[in-house]
Amino acid sequence: MATREASHAGSWYEDDAEELSSQLDEFLDRVPATLDDSHLPIPGARVIIAPHAGYSYSGPCAAWAYKALDLRSAKRVFILGPSHTYYLRGCALTTFDKYETPFGDLVVDKATTSELRRTGKFSDMPTRREVDEHSLEMHIPYLWKRLEQTFGNDSSAYPPIVPILVGSASEQEEKSFGQLLSQYLKDPETAWIVSSDFCHWGSRFSYRPEYHEGVIWDLDKPRTQGTKHEVLPVTPDWSEAATDPEDPQIHEVIKVLDQMAMDAVESGAHSQFYKVVKETHNTVCGRHPIGVMMAALESVAKEGPEEGKCKFNFVQYQRSNLVKTRWDFSVSYASAYAVL
Repeated sequence: MATREASHAGSWYEDDAEELSSQLDEFLDRVPATLDDSHLPIPGARVIIAPHAGYSYSGPCAAWAYKALDLRSAKRVFILGPSHTYYLRGCALTTFDKYETPFGDLVVDKATTSELRRTGKFSDMPTRREVDEHSLEMHIPYLWKRLEQTFGNDSSAYPPIVPILVGSASEQEEKSFGQLLSQYLKDPETAWIVSSDFCHWGSRFSYRPEYHEGVIWDLDKPRTQGTKHEVLPVTPDWSEAATDPEDPQIHEVIKVLDQMAMDAVESGAHSQFYKVVKETHNTVCGRHPIGVMMAALESVAKEGPEEGKCKFNFVQYQRSNLVKTRWDFSVSYASAYAVL
């Protein structure tokens, strides 16, 4: 049986099982025992958004989503992540049988991947590209830890996983994939992990919006008319968003842009999120996995869920660095859950 190696173990996270377990326990222990007036895990919180950077950067933020995740009825776990290693249009499925972690291997749900493959809507991930990809792998050890906490030490009782890469897609394509996956979303024994970091700010990401002369504009996106900067259509209330409303710092601009994206996600309207990301050009690397998941949630919501269900609720937001100069850089991390 083909097993995808834990290629980022020993660099992006600990490769020693005992040390990794201790680190994840520490992150999870920092999260309060209750969130939104509910003890954790939150009953019915079968869907989360969590970051995928190295654990020393995003691990503490991801813990908020994972501690909220309700796996008690899970018999299958979908993991949706963006492609960083090759250009992908649409969605792609794993061809591996297992995913390795320092704790042990999680089994791929071959029955579900085969069923999805038969729709003709999915391609296969190239083997080498999948091994190089981190957006899926970074969630496997965290998932193992939470499965261990939920089901005990017998890994044979752990539900199988369905890893899916979500590449570039139009608004309608995201909606189409969301509708396709919504049939699985309705299954109360299926849980979902959506992998995404938020704003990537810096010249290395070709994205450096900052505030100047009453507007936010991006240093790295010249306009076709020959002007120096591309103006982003954002006019926030700086009296609340910035320490100095007359001169907001770059990290405050980043927070405003991320907040716009998170507010759009929490709205539950897939079209609103797509519109905000398109207008602000925010470098949310998992915008397409989030879009597909929102479209699936929206499809299920049309059947009339209870108040407060089928919508994401953000519980944590962090940045790798508080940017103050245009030569600096940072990546934003956010965690959210949705109850079904």
